[in-house]
Amino acid sequence: MFDFSVVTSWLHGVLSGAIGDSCAVLVESVLVALAIVTVYAILAMIMIYAERKVCAAFQCRIGPDRVGKWGWLQVISDVLKMMTKEVINLRKTDHFLHKLAPFLVVTASMTTFACLPWNKGAQIIDFNVGVFFFLAVGSIGVVGILLAGWSSNNKYALIGAMRSGAQIISYELSIGMVMLTMIALTGTMSFSEICQQQAVEGWNIFRGHIIAIPAFVVYLIAGNAECNRGPFDLPESESELTAGYHTEYSGMDFGYYYLAEYLNIVVCAGMASTIFLGGWAPLVVPGLDGFNEVMALIPGFVWFIGKTFFVVALLLWERWTFPRLRIDQILTLEWKYLIPISMALLVGMSLLVSFGLTL
Repeated sequence: MFDFSVVTSWLHGVLSGAIGDSCAVLVESVLVALAIVTVYAILAMIMIYAERKVCAAFQCRIGPDRVGKWGWLQVISDVLKMMTKEVINLRKTDHFLHKLAPFLVVTASMTTFACLPWNKGAQIIDFNVGVFFFLAVGSIGVVGILLAGWSSNNKYALIGAMRSGAQIISYELSIGMVMLTMIALTGTMSFSEICQQQAVEGWNIFRGHIIAIPAFVVYLIAGNAECNRGPFDLPESESELTAGYHTEYSGMDFGYYYLAEYLNIVVCAGMASTIFLGGWAPLVVPGLDGFNEVMALIPGFVWFIGKTFFVVALLLWERWTFPRLRIDQILTLEWKYLIPISMALLVGMSLLVSFGLTL
């Protein structure tokens, strides 16, 4: 499988030789930032279009079909409209916090997005404690949501923000524990090493025996709750709270929340494919060398994107199948069921690894 670190090392050498190390690092940082913003925006538009079509299919409708072939230009027109809408500044809001909140949310989303390993050697952020960094940075988004509700000086926004804070902080525990379950299996918190190990020994969802499958299911449930997606969309339930914590936002200030919500789905799905399904690693079947060689011919980024959108499809399926839960049901599901299950899975995986029973 092609290693993109060859390309990045060559580019760094060329830039260093031409403009020096310091300027080369600055230019590389700008290029990386542009790449993140570009891919981020493109994926957001793909996700918006995909959800509209999936929602239409579940509700026996056609979905967008007027603007452009199969309605794909509808998303572009909506983005242009959002960018040109007026931002209304309300008199009784806390203006500084009101402006800061959406930037915190979108910054947390972009930083976690940069942790995804798209291919071997094609990962922007790769620490030896990458999983810890991912969980830590991802939790910043809830600060932006709470600030949005508090600074809006609106009871609906405040109630939505408090619901979202309670929900996200609660479900982070389940996500953290099922990720720790897979860390116990792999023995590392580096995303590149996790993918490399699965490229050699097989995907974690197969190596982890029966424990990995319920861990994957728990991750899907908690991931939807982390993204404030149905059936966990109570923080912004239109029938009760108008638009929840972003009720008082308009223009691109609202657009940042909209953008972050859809990209958080991709981040959630990308992390699931990395931790459970091998990331960029091809499908490996021990003993079938010819099959494994054919699978290795498929580029790593194709594997990663395919697995990510497979998990996205599962998340959308969950989103449009189950009805919205009440806030007490959401918290009961987490604290009475998912957390005990996650703890049991972590203990079980630790025992399997300790006794050398993993595949």
